[in-house]
Amino acid sequence: MIPVLLLDEDGMVKTVRYTDPTYVGDPVNVINLFNRFEVDEIALLNIRATVDGTAMPFALMEELASECWVPLSYGGGISNLEQVRQILGLGIEKVVLGTAAADQPELIRTVAETFGSQAVVVSVDAMQTRAGGYDVVVESATRYLGVDPVVYALRMAAMGAGEILLNAVHRDGTMAGYDLALIDVVSHAVDIPVIACGGAGDRRDLATPLLAGASAVGAGSLFVFQGRARSVLVNFPERGALEAMLEPALRHRAEAQAQVNTARSDSTTRPTPLSPRPG
Repeated sequence: MIPVLLLDEDGMVKTVRYTDPTYVGDPVNVINLFNRFEVDEIALLNIRATVDGTAMPFALMEELASECWVPLSYGGGISNLEQVRQILGLGIEKVVLGTAAADQPELIRTVAETFGSQAVVVSVDAMQTRAGGYDVVVESATRYLGVDPVVYALRMAAMGAGEILLNAVHRDGTMAGYDLALIDVVSHAVDIPVIACGGAGDRRDLATPLLAGASAVGAGSLFVFQGRARSVLVNFPERGALEAMLEPALRHRAEAQAQVNTARSDSTTRPTPLSPRPG
């Protein structure tokens, strides 16, 4: 379970469909609150860095990494290996590549070969089209790539990505529920973990991406707002309640994976029929 936090200059914000940011607090204070909640990890995405070309906030990253008790990933404005080296050197566990992955996919392979695939996450931001399909977008959903998310995710995995952060832009901040159809097709297409994000409006929603095939679940609004008025309140389910909530979905996923593994094993061990002897 991963809080996905958005950095806008020196403050934490939450957007709706990647627009209309609402201030939710000081980054250090927000990180410390999630420390107390014992979250699994935290994803920090800088929403201005790529679009506005602002300088990388290395000093702030270092401060947040020193405050954070759990694995922290950072994305936004990354464009070269040296920046990745600096970010990981600050104590951040992973980098999240979005626009850079689209414009220079070879950077994914370079990062994976240098630091390991576990250090590189590719953000696949998918927007639902009027025709009912999906298109991958970058630069805070201001540029459409004309590529289906499944095709794109497969391409990113082949380049060496260790994980996919799948964002349903059309659900971002709406609290209308995850796009399970999108999660299903992408998660079952790639052989690397998929973190599903975008749309959680109720704690009961958190188990649904796991049933659809995701390996992990990310959320933003659910963990920083409360009630229909969207009053700012950083929150997170208690560990026991969270485990009880997710246990049926995790059990179902484990059983489904066991069936897949059994089928694969049967297909590889089945004896090959002997060819008839000539004559």
